[in-house]
Amino acid sequence: MEQSNLGNAKTSGPVAESLTRSKQALGGVANDAMDAAASDLESLRRDLNGLKETLSSFMTQAGGEAAKSAREVSDALKAQGAEFAVGAAERGKSLISDLEATARRNPIGTLAVAFAVGLVLASWGRRR
Repeated sequence: MEQSNLGNAKTSGPVAESLTRSKQALGGVANDAMDAAASDLESLRRDLNGLKETLSSFMTQAGGEAAKSAREVSDALKAQGAEFAVGAAERGKSLISDLEATARRNPIGTLAVAFAVGLVLASWGRRR
């Protein structure tokens, strides 16, 4: 055992120096890798924050556009509904005016139609 210790003592100097240099080189490489990874991570963090802001802006704008479109559609439907109501009221007035004119021209025919409608309604009422 003594001989192996002596042998190690002679070779331990250059081996120890080699191990120390290797250790220092590996430490430097590891430090460089850590610095590069930290830099990459910070860059990735900035990119994600930018993406988050862009997406937030897009969603806000899209929501505003959707609300604007919904208002436009609602206004258009409201206008069409108003036009339909006005047209229906005018057609109803015209129909009443036409029926009144017909009744004045042919009162007996009007009474006959009213009597027939009354019979139909009475027969429906009896069936129920």
